Amino acid sequence: MKITSENPLISIVIATYNGEKFLAKQIDSLLNQTYKNFEIIAVDDCSTDETLNILNEYAAQHDNFTVVKNNCNLGYVKNFEKGFLLANGDYIAPCDQDDIWLSEKIDILLDNMTDCEIAYCNSVFIDSEDNLTGDSLADRTNFSDFDNPLMYVIGASAPGHAMLIKKDIAMNAMPFPVLFSHDNWLGFVATFSGKVKLVNRILVHYRRHDSNVFSTVHKKKKIKETKQQKLEKAQERLQTLYEKCPNHLPEKEILAQLCKSYESYAFSNNFLRMKLFFQHRNKILLYKKHSELRRKLYCLKVFFKII
Repeated sequence: MKITSENPLISIVIATYNGEKFLAKQIDSLLNQTYKNFEIIAVDDCSTDETLNILNEYAAQHDNFTVVKNNCNLGYVKNFEKGFLLANGDYIAPCDQDDIWLSEKIDILLDNMTDCEIAYCNSVFIDSEDNLTGDSLADRTNFSDFDNPLMYVIGASAPGHAMLIKKDIAMNAMPFPVLFSHDNWLGFVATFSGKVKLVNRILVHYRRHDSNVFSTVHKKKKIKETKQQKLEKAQERLQTLYEKCPNHLPEKEILAQLCKSYESYAFSNNFLRMKLFFQHRNKILLYKKHSELRRKLYCLKVFFKII
């Protein structure tokens, strides 16, 4: 296909690590996209199973398929960062190693890129046998447009595997800080100049199993952190957001106040933190499926507890 402004090159970036079990099904779903002007860049993070062999077999059969093997394990976030830096396309589509994309995913997301920096879709859960479980990501968190940096203070619900991203946004987000998921960091940076747009369609079968990132992250949350560790992590998170936010945005000052509120557990800081959450709760807590009452209760909670 000839490259034109109507059919720009899309770079699908797969970050792989010991993904032999489901990888072929994911790659087949990429090759089956109705949109044909794409490249696939697979960055393998020192897998010890057959992942690299599977990738090389596909690369040998498809000219638009590139495989890169890391010399050392970079971790999930930095592995994606490396793949993004290798991308040649006008748009980048992050890709997990174990999902299945519906054939029209790229076509539909690209059609919706006219008024946003990132477009993302909904995903339905499947199990290890490809069976639909009956629920979607949007059933668990609030899927919405995200157009303000404050919406990323404690998290957001736009997942990376469902995104199509303008390349310049990805480059502006470099380097990816490892204390954020790559998708939340990309979304945060996108709100500086536009929005993260919800395309309210299920376009991915999102696999849940014991070894995928979703499950691993939730297992890690069970690890107990001390009060001081939580405070230090929150300080680092807010400081990173503050430093990245452009000076011309009014949210810069709000982030500065949030940084102040996380300096210690002093009464004045706790009160300031609660006050800021109350004032901006409809942005900070947008991604949570909370009623107005629950949002207010959450804001009360931050007086006593670091979030």
